[in-house]
Amino acid sequence: MLIKNARISTIDNEYEIKDIYIKDGKIAEITSDIDTLDIIKGTFLSSDEIIKKLEIIDLKGEKYLIPGIIDAHVHMRDPGLTHKEDLYTGSRACAKGGITTFIDMPNTVPTTTNPRALQEKKDLASVKSLVNYGFHFGGTSTDNSDIIPGEGIASTKVFMNISTGKMLVEKDEVLKNIFLKSKMVSVHAEGEMVEKAITYNEKYGKKLYLCHISNKKELDIIRKSRLKAEKKIYTEVTPHHLFLNENDIKGKNEMLLRMKPELKTTHDVEALWEAVNDGTIDTIGTDHAPHLLSEKLEKVTFGIPGVENSLPLMLDAVSKGKITLSKLIQLMSKNPSKIFGIKDRGEIKEGYYGDLVVVDLNKKFILENKTTLSKCGWTPFDGYTGYGKIETTIVNGKIVYNKNQIIENTGSEIEYE
Repeated sequence: MLIKNARISTIDNEYEIKDIYIKDGKIAEITSDIDTLDIIKGTFLSSDEIIKKLEIIDLKGEKYLIPGIIDAHVHMRDPGLTHKEDLYTGSRACAKGGITTFIDMPNTVPTTTNPRALQEKKDLASVKSLVNYGFHFGGTSTDNSDIIPGEGIASTKVFMNISTGKMLVEKDEVLKNIFLKSKMVSVHAEGEMVEKAITYNEKYGKKLYLCHISNKKELDIIRKSRLKAEKKIYTEVTPHHLFLNENDIKGKNEMLLRMKPELKTTHDVEALWEAVNDGTIDTIGTDHAPHLLSEKLEKVTFGIPGVENSLPLMLDAVSKGKITLSKLIQLMSKNPSKIFGIKDRGEIKEGYYGDLVVVDLNKKFILENKTTLSKCGWTPFDGYTGYGKIETTIVNGKIVYNKNQIIENTGSEIEYE
């Protein structure tokens, strides 16, 4: 694949026009002008064969090419809850949303809390996922710390506030053991549990990833802790906590807009945006947790879909001046890759995989239930209109989404440094 005349965002939020040549799934060359004759020289094929086989996309210096989005926090519901979502439908939704890699959480049925369940989930993804994938392992209240894998996972996920089954971990000795035995711990921690998680990381852990931080008090705890902490602390925010607040929970949304953590005040939303721009927030993860509309309307059910919405919403924030494009790339691609040690992904760089997204910052988009690809069939942002349309999603050098069409593909399991 040859991508011509792409706008590539720089660190200082300027841009450069570059050509990118992708060979065998990886970026082979980035330069100002790649000639097809130069590509021919590096092969044994004739010029006619090369031109026939080479896929060329010309962005004409008008559209941006950004690294594929890495969503480190999704619940694909596979196995066991596949009436809500599965690895196939969820990965299609990711492709539409510019997410080229997702990392799935362990609270499925069965839970991903032993090596066998982990391998079964990997096997499922290898045949069902259109995009790249990885997995978090789950800690349990019964203390499974002795079987936490040393490799092949992004982190050990611990629920310190709420969970299903045996995944809520409350005993101090069990928490200690999980922190001691994990290369990184990702936590669902709210309120005072944020401080407790940070304390355990300082005493016993190596690195801590705080999922879906949602209010100013938690941010204050994190800022204060980082001043004296010796161990790494990373902070995630979700798009729904950035774009929605408790005032939106009215009418039908009294049932739909329920998740954990719950939506907060406008004051908290402002604090989250400030934290996004001052570096307190490290990543944006969707916490994609789909349920059918019928389930949401029948009784209070926590969780909302997110993978199709996150990049469009953040691109619209770029158009409104709330965040720069280079900051978006840092939060949604570069940082997740670096934090979880993902090999050769998250940047437009020679030797890295061809995980890329073509976006038109000047083109309008609308998020609607009727165009949602997730099996749940709805979006909490139905009717939202903004600027920053996803044109094309490329995974390992292959187009998986182009101009509202899904192209079938098979993603790869991510590797870790």
